[in-house]
Amino acid sequence: MAGNYIQKLKLLYLLKIMFENTDDEHGLKSADIIRCLSEVGIKIERKTLYSDIALLKEFGIDIYQEQKGRQILYHIGNRDFELPELKLLVDLVQSSRFITKKKSQSLINKIEKLASKYEAERLQRQVFVSGRVKSENERIYYNVDLIHTAINSDKSIYFQYFQWNINKEKELRHNGKIYDVSPWALSWDNEKYYLVGYDEDLKAIRHYRVDKILNLKISDKQRMGKSEFSVFDIAKYTKRIFGMFDGEERKVKLRVKNSFVGVIIDRFGTDIVIDKINDEYFETEVEVAVSEQFLGWILALGDNVKIVGSKEVVKNMKDMLNDRFKLYNDE
Repeated sequence: MAGNYIQKLKLLYLLKIMFENTDDEHGLKSADIIRCLSEVGIKIERKTLYSDIALLKEFGIDIYQEQKGRQILYHIGNRDFELPELKLLVDLVQSSRFITKKKSQSLINKIEKLASKYEAERLQRQVFVSGRVKSENERIYYNVDLIHTAINSDKSIYFQYFQWNINKEKELRHNGKIYDVSPWALSWDNEKYYLVGYDEDLKAIRHYRVDKILNLKISDKQRMGKSEFSVFDIAKYTKRIFGMFDGEERKVKLRVKNSFVGVIIDRFGTDIVIDKINDEYFETEVEVAVSEQFLGWILALGDNVKIVGSKEVVKNMKDMLNDRFKLYNDE
């Protein structure tokens, strides 16, 4: 009985052997395949093997047979993912800050199973990114999934939110308050996930860092804020919020060196209006949430970008510079 049961699984084992042991550069002779099958208790003749390979081809598995000298080698051709695509996925997992080291390795091991054992060895890559620190909070991975589930099922969520204290300990904000939020989108900004949703207590759209969310649960309540989000542009929102720090939204006029036009387009998109001032500078007006993060971004661009309007925003920049000057001048 056991022998008959194993024989019924031979096509699955044959497929497994082919996927794990062959690729465009590595093939198996019929004798090799027969030996691999015998190792799992399946006895098969060459004629039956050829018939089984034909069945797999008819099913849609891309199996090539290639003449090498006097031998015919069999190998898998097209797969769902090509090796360069798998390498890209591995690089993305390794370089992502929100995925922990443990979860990264787990995901990479699963990605390797999409390739042959020879290609899997080439997927053991190490991506180094300057200043990159992996998250230690594995809940982020599952929080993202729960938030997507809530969005797809049109349900609100509730959670607690924490901040770090001086002792490097997690400290619940607002004395452990339960946040009641209707999730509408997830945004990726500065290598962090943000939940964008409708806060039911504040009756307003707010965003929250997913890595600072604790004890996330999906509620039985339907989401609120549908009318607000029906006219909400998430792409525009993330473009004008710097580092996801809120500020009063204003129109700001910038004078920019022509050589820095790419920097401005990368941040604000191609819809901006560019007014050429001369051969060296242009001006453009953008709508942003004016925060210290935005002003700091402008400062980091040196003399290549200058705020020229409005007068209020120019004053904000001067006040910040004066405050920083006093901070360092007092020492």
